[in-house]
Amino acid sequence: MKTIDIISIGEVLIDFIGHEVNTSINKTKDYHRFLGGSPTNVAVNASRLGLKTVLVASCGQDGLGDYIVRKLKSNHVNTDHIRKSDVAPTSVIFVSKSTDTPDFIAYRQADCEIYEDQLPDGIIESAKIFHTTCFALSKNPARQTILNRARKAKELGLKLSIDINFSEKIWPDREEAKLILKEYLANDPLVKLSEDDCYRLFAETKSEEYIFDYFHGLGVTTICLTKGKNGVVVSDLNNGLFFQKALEIHEIKDTTGAGDAFWTGFLYAQIQNKTVEESMSIAQKLAAIKLQNVGRLPDNINLNQILQG
Repeated sequence: MKTIDIISIGEVLIDFIGHEVNTSINKTKDYHRFLGGSPTNVAVNASRLGLKTVLVASCGQDGLGDYIVRKLKSNHVNTDHIRKSDVAPTSVIFVSKSTDTPDFIAYRQADCEIYEDQLPDGIIESAKIFHTTCFALSKNPARQTILNRARKAKELGLKLSIDINFSEKIWPDREEAKLILKEYLANDPLVKLSEDDCYRLFAETKSEEYIFDYFHGLGVTTICLTKGKNGVVVSDLNNGLFFQKALEIHEIKDTTGAGDAFWTGFLYAQIQNKTVEESMSIAQKLAAIKLQNVGRLPDNINLNQILQG
């Protein structure tokens, strides 16, 4: 019996997002505190869409760690697999509020202290999707834990997923990143990446054809490439190539977390056995809502309206 929809494993942290829009970190005076980390956002978003989610992550034994657990519980995310480090404080990231790609400074501490005993086989067996990120794979012991548990998830028949949110600020060794990604991608996860991610991963602009060939060549069936205002392209080996233009948004308030909202929508639709095109449409609607809000998705999401797309 599958009692869990998504296991999200990886970074939990605090985002301190600048209060002034399109101001550099250098010039930003005030920051507001938000629960952050890409796998964390996916777990929270999915829970708020009515899915059962488990977050496997680590934070500090401190006030920020207490805040993280409190916020997760208030969003009905299962926190039984959150570890509190005895020595490392909670990881924090300072982010400029931006209508484009935000600048950030990461202070990484406890987020990478993820161990295999946090995710027993029985929990994996009762889930549908196993999701992680490139950020989470950038550092041990989290890296090895995720690779080992991902193999077990594949054995147990779960669909895997990854957000390739690569940044050289987080993972300076690009070639090592490609090797570790290759190992994870051998499990044929659903892949989400943005044009910015690709530029950072390959250190130059690559064509869509190159990007799709590269990841399909590593054993991936479904690749979702987000292109900001230029829409979304999905390359699926079984169903072909799909493009959807971006939804019109009158006022973008904050881009932080928009990719996570998009991907939550896509995974939600996949769990509901929607087609690739329906999944793209639901994903875009959720991302559009996020772009018009600072911090998390708002409380009054009209799920029926989103699903009708």
